[in-house]
Amino acid sequence: MTTRLGNHGVRCKVAVPDWRAAIHAAGELMVASGGCEPSYVAAMEDGVVTYGPYIVIAPGVAIPHARPERGVLAQGTAVVTLAHGVDFGEESNDPVDLIIAFTAHDKESHLQTLQTLVAVLGDEVTLTRIRAATTEEQLDAALRRAETELTA
Repeated sequence: MTTRLGNHGVRCKVAVPDWRAAIHAAGELMVASGGCEPSYVAAMEDGVVTYGPYIVIAPGVAIPHARPERGVLAQGTAVVTLAHGVDFGEESNDPVDLIIAFTAHDKESHLQTLQTLVAVLGDEVTLTRIRAATTEEQLDAALRRAETELTA
């Protein structure tokens, strides 16, 4: 992966009322870091409205993203853990308590990011560390450790 996990920012134990607010929590980090335009955040939400909760890829995990032409400025990820899970409408994987939003410039970087996320999300120990973090520092450390273990 060419960018560090969470390079667009991390937030820990965020209280949100619904899936839209969960997407916006991650989107705000990406906009603030210069990773995307606000239009990209709206496009992530639009994707769920249009295509359903396809971004909920594992129990408790959603990976919102959109097409690069919708406002990507820099490649990367924003990671948000939620204080309480929210439903996206994906019965087999709801409620979601981990949001990993990402931006990618092209199809190749999109696939590369997905490969990294699949490796991270496939490791129960890593997921436990991420979910157990109670501060942004702990969450960032868990993500750095996961990335280090992936490249070892």
